[in-house]
Amino acid sequence: MKSLESKDERGFKRFSLFMMLLITLLTFLPFVLMLVSSFTDESTLVKDGYSFFPEKFSLDAYFYIYQNLSTFLRAYGVSIFVTVVGTTISLIITAMIAYPIARKDFKYRNVLAFIVFFTMLFSGGVVPTYIMWTKVFAIQNTIAALIFPNYLLSAFNVFLVVNFFRNNVPVSLIESAQIDGASEMKIFFKIMLPLSVPVLATVGLFTALIYWNDWINALYFISDTKLYGIQNLLINLMNNIQFLNSDSASTALGTNSVTLPSTAVRMAMGVIGILPILLALPFLQKYLIKGVVIGAVKE
Repeated sequence: MKSLESKDERGFKRFSLFMMLLITLLTFLPFVLMLVSSFTDESTLVKDGYSFFPEKFSLDAYFYIYQNLSTFLRAYGVSIFVTVVGTTISLIITAMIAYPIARKDFKYRNVLAFIVFFTMLFSGGVVPTYIMWTKVFAIQNTIAALIFPNYLLSAFNVFLVVNFFRNNVPVSLIESAQIDGASEMKIFFKIMLPLSVPVLATVGLFTALIYWNDWINALYFISDTKLYGIQNLLINLMNNIQFLNSDSASTALGTNSVTLPSTAVRMAMGVIGILPILLALPFLQKYLIKGVVIGAVKE
């Protein structure tokens, strides 16, 4: 059977495919450069700069990280725990707020929607927020300080889920469940959530990225280094390397200046920090695309 596509349409598809491959390659090149730089000798980086084909390779950066392996594993554990728990709680709260807003028979849905929308326009500010979390809730130097402030709920995510509920879950399905005697909780957990996997996966990925890359909460609320996640550990290690490489360090220690692979270590830390996200993204990509397209289009 002959294709119904014209010659121009086939040419346009080939051109579009070529452009997307080119854009993908250009997007991926910075990560490749970061990976190659992490295996490059420090003196080569200082002399020649960043290169895809360095003159001399070295494992010094990863050897330095290996010397702090236990610290890295603990930080990874903290980041993974915070990301998983924070994302799970965030998804549950987001869906439970979005569900009544999406229900047209809920009397106070407009009031609830306004309260959620109000948080997109105004905030209490950094100082009042800090005082509230530290004085009222006393979460400083606890794992809760890395989960609850700032990222637990996003108004944008709520309205994304609301739009998905309204446009992709038939009202007749909810009504039939009510006729059969299903409670609201049963409708929510047995019908709404299973049908909303694409948009929840999308929101979950966005939230997980925020939690994984977060360093602000630890900066504000954490002074115990044992509670540092991977991002704060990387910042702390980089500050230590810069200090040890500085002239002030040799003066304070009464020794010659210490030379550590600061640039290569920075690249290696970037690779370590982004690797778990790169490994998880392929498994969520199909849900990400479907959730963004369906959840963002209103018919």
